[in-house]
Order: sequence, then C-alpha cells, then structure tokens
Amino acid sequence: MRFFQRSSAPRVDRLVVGLGNPGDGYASTRHNVGFQVASRLAKRARAEFATKAADARIAEGTLAGLKVAIARPQTFMNDSGRAVGKLLDRYRLDPSDVLVVYDDVDLPLGRVRIRPKGGPGTHNGVRSVVAEIGEAFPRVRCGVAPADPAKEIEVELAEYVLQPFAADERDAAEAMIARAAEAIEVALRDGVEAAMTRFNGGGPA
Repeated sequence: MRFFQRSSAPRVDRLVVGLGNPGDGYASTRHNVGFQVASRLAKRARAEFATKAADARIAEGTLAGLKVAIARPQTFMNDSGRAVGKLLDRYRLDPSDVLVVYDDVDLPLGRVRIRPKGGPGTHNGVRSVVAEIGEAFPRVRCGVAPADPAKEIEVELAEYVLQPFAADERDAAEAMIARAAEAIEVALRDGVEAAMTRFNGGGPA
C-alpha cells in the first residue's frame, strides 16, 4: 500500500510518464524516445511542462476526454522509479492508473508494443519503476533496435541507446513517436486491450 501525501495538486484521471534523461545533451537520443512521446502528447493536450514537482516536469491537460498529467522524470533514467512513486503520491493514483512509455532495444525501430503489466525486461529505467511500484502498470514500448534484423548493433547497448538516431532512421523514429502517442490516446479513451488490438499487430502502419 502506498502512503499518499496531502497535496493541493489538481485531480487527474490518469498519469502518463515518458522515460528519459534530462538535459539538452540527451534530447535526441534513442533512450529519450519516452520524453519525445510525452512532448507530443502534451502538444495534443495543449499543455506545457510548466510544473516542477515530484522530481519531474509535468504538463496537465485533457486527452481523450480525461484529465491527464504527462510527466518527464528529472532523476535520470536509472532512478526513474523514484519520480514515478512521487507522482503517484502527488496525484493519489494507483499503479494501474499510470501508463509508462519508453525505448526498447528488443524491438526494431518503428515497432510499438503495448502491455497491461509485466516485468522490466532489459530496461534499467523500467526496472527502477517496477522496484518502486510493482509490475501492475501498463506500458508502451517503442523499438529502437535497427529496423533491419540482419544489422547488428556494433557498440555496447549502453552506448547505442545514448546515440541519436542516424539520418536514415529519423523519419521512421518520428513516425513511431507519432504512432506511440496515438496508441496512448486510444488506451486512455478505449482501454489498454483496445490499444493492444489496434497497435500490437505487425509493424508500423
């Protein structure tokens, strides 16, 4: 059981958290796809990341008819769980009310996959979130591995995810970010299962 703190924060129906690293130097890297999806959602909600609280930058607005808080943790990736825990306390929400979006090196570039719950896989940021709030939260995974399955990653994974997308990957990355944002809106409006049915099958649409 989480212990909720008294707060004057506005009530929201859902929380969306994009994982990434703060700072301009990380902004365009593969590891910051979660931040980029969060920024796209904030634009759709006509909301600014004007609030600094709970170790995060927060934009509050309306998506799919729901009041939402969209957050970008400022704790650095490997400590993302600390911010997510504080955000749940701030808004008095349960883990099932938060949707986490992040990059995934186990999926090829362009793929979007939605899961209602589960373990962290190989992602250290998600591992931190799971350690803080458990596994019972929905998540949207955005592929950042090479689109060509025959192409190998020639550097350490930690180095690979901190690189920007190559010039010939940027269009696919942008399309994936837009697709992930759309998937989140569908999940908010129609439920996670509906979003899974629509977006999990096959590759990019």
